[in-house]
Amino acid sequence: MTTLRTEALVLRYVEYGESDLIIHLLVPELGKLAVIAKGARRSVKRFSGSLDLFNHIRIQVDRRRRTALARLDQAKLIEPFTALRTECTRFALACHLLEILDRLTPEDGVRVEMQHIFRFALGAMGALCERKPDTRFGMLLQLRTLAALGMRPEFSRCVRCGAALSDSAVEFCVPEGGVVCDPCGSRLSGLIRVHRGTLRTLERGLDFDWDRLDRLVMAPEPLEEARRLVGRLQRFHVGVELRSERFLEQVSRSPTRG
Repeated sequence: MTTLRTEALVLRYVEYGESDLIIHLLVPELGKLAVIAKGARRSVKRFSGSLDLFNHIRIQVDRRRRTALARLDQAKLIEPFTALRTECTRFALACHLLEILDRLTPEDGVRVEMQHIFRFALGAMGALCERKPDTRFGMLLQLRTLAALGMRPEFSRCVRCGAALSDSAVEFCVPEGGVVCDPCGSRLSGLIRVHRGTLRTLERGLDFDWDRLDRLVMAPEPLEEARRLVGRLQRFHVGVELRSERFLEQVSRSPTRG
């Protein structure tokens, strides 16, 4: 496939040379794709404002040069997700979402899996545009992003032996990606004690449609417990502190509604 014509989501871009941009895109066929847009900073007409962060675009890419960056030949705006730029909570969460996708989405991934990630990303951006999210929504967005990337945690059965867990509070092992029973947990360190009610709410949050998430009511203590757990999971998988994380932390500390 030397010429790729498809949809894309702009994950990030950096200036290169005097007039070019190197852009990381999320595309449904491949996953993450790095391209170079020649003269993008010099010519207003060529890409007509389509290469901004968050933009959903239609692109044409030349991939003939296997040892160099693919060249972006055309880009046409489909959806700018304008609401993400008008309110700080939406903006912080959208930046955080894109950073996680940029860090964890593979290049040249399995097509059906990349299509799933792409559909998730567009749905998440749309959901962020439709509401001013609170701490609960932001925490569930992070969790659902990890799940879309193939890192869904196990909340009901021991991730090592498969035993069902019914205690009111259980141990969660971040490196293992799920809860563990007492015998399995006795051989592990760094476990997090989490109440089953919190885990059940998180599991529902993974399965609900975006427009049903407002039905998940969490009291302050379970919400804080869930937020800490999801934060630990995200940092483990990403491996570094993301640029948007500190700002998002400040936003997440604001009063919770609902």
